[in-house]
Amino acid sequence: MDEMYRQNAKIVYYFLYSWCHNVQLAEDLTQETFLKAYQSIERYDGSCKLSVWLCQIAKHLYFQYLQKNGREIPAELEEERIAKEDTEKQVLTKLELIDVLKEMQKLPDKMREVIYLRIIGELSFREIGEILGKTENWARVNFYRGKEQLLKRRKWDE
Repeated sequence: MDEMYRQNAKIVYYFLYSWCHNVQLAEDLTQETFLKAYQSIERYDGSCKLSVWLCQIAKHLYFQYLQKNGREIPAELEEERIAKEDTEKQVLTKLELIDVLKEMQKLPDKMREVIYLRIIGELSFREIGEILGKTENWARVNFYRGKEQLLKRRKWDE
């Protein structure tokens, strides 16, 4: 649990600060976020990065804070909030992509090449096999094994 805090506290704090622009409030909500996360860690299903899950908790706590203090989000801020959420999703998706690409560099060359050709090149397994001088089944197996290795590493990191 301490490791979870150490790896994600800055991310959650800056996420909250970007919403509230108040150092003290961001610090308080960051602490509350980790308390809630510790209390409900069994609900974390691993379908997203741990930092994404924590930022969702933080966002809900911030909106609860606004409601408790009788603050409504003005319509223009609501539109900005929706735009921010879209931007956040794009940033988090890009961060996840960077993590996956870093992990891909650790795969054997041929396996990495199969994954690149399949995902980025959008090639069929038959085409990949032809390009690499192997069979379609070989390409399929290497893609599957590489994907499994990446998924295992992702679960260990979180």
